[in-house]
Amino acid sequence: MQCNGYRALASRKIKRDAGYHQPNIHRPVTANSPALDVMTDLQQVPVATTGVDASIAKATQTMISRGVRLLLVLGSDGRLAGLITARDTMGEKPINYVRERGAKHSELTVRDCMTAIEDIEVLTMKDVGKTCVGNIVTTLESLGRQHALVVDELDDGQEMVRGIFSITQVGRQLGVGLQAFEVAQTFSEIRAALAI
Repeated sequence: MQCNGYRALASRKIKRDAGYHQPNIHRPVTANSPALDVMTDLQQVPVATTGVDASIAKATQTMISRGVRLLLVLGSDGRLAGLITARDTMGEKPINYVRERGAKHSELTVRDCMTAIEDIEVLTMKDVGKTCVGNIVTTLESLGRQHALVVDELDDGQEMVRGIFSITQVGRQLGVGLQAFEVAQTFSEIRAALAI
């Protein structure tokens, strides 16, 4: 579209019964809903990140302030270095690291507790675009993870993280309140809500 000369648009009074649009972030879903209905699409929602040298406390605070339980970890060069979850920062991993290395908890960095990029298992947009919520829940359960990254491939072959599946997000869209670290209970509640 090209404008020739700039003119003010006509305006009018809003109708008395007008409503307003809200984002469809929490659409109700079923087991047969398209998987994309429960994926956080990073082309629509900015991703939460942290640096490899950030403290565990700072990473946890970032998760709390962003309302997420997973951060992508960026190296000093700004490239993807891994991921870290709330379970990594507040679960057994930091405790074991302190115990094994004799470090202080306040000295722990994201690098000490993250999952490195070479250890991350991903799903592809090609597969995700053809599947349903029930298959995503089954996949997360079989991987024993509460999150899964989704990648798409650019024309030059480079992979880009396009989305994130979170069992917590699936639960929200099902109306199921979930406990943060009770993995077995989380999946049984999701399965019950989906009737799968």
